[in-house]
Amino acid sequence: LSQEKIVAAFSKKLIIVADYTKKSEFLTFNYKKIPIEVSPMAYIPIRNRIESLFGGVFHLRMAVAKAGPVVTDNSNFLLDWYFDGSSSTDFDGINREIMMIPGVVDTGLFIGMAKKAYFGMADDSVVTVEI
Repeated sequence: LSQEKIVAAFSKKLIIVADYTKKSEFLTFNYKKIPIEVSPMAYIPIRNRIESLFGGVFHLRMAVAKAGPVVTDNSNFLLDWYFDGSSSTDFDGINREIMMIPGVVDTGLFIGMAKKAYFGMADDSVVTVEI
């Protein structure tokens, strides 16, 4: 997660390619989970702090092919934050607040970084969105 964000931040132009399930007017419409990369020693207090600030439910992402949690390339854990997606939310402000919590490495919110997105639709068409 943090490595992807670094590459995106230092790219000349970020273009997203995704399938139709990722296309929505607001993040809260189709996608109800945000990954947060955290220091392993702090994942419980980080979870508790974000839950108290913003609500939602957190799950430590568990590995599929091995026992235990997923460990990132930077030896961190991933918390998946499931939030109430009933309305649009100020994710820019939320992202800034989460990033200020000690032990948070990065979030899966790539706010204001993409210039264009291509979405492969279920009918095999492609929708282009200029951002």
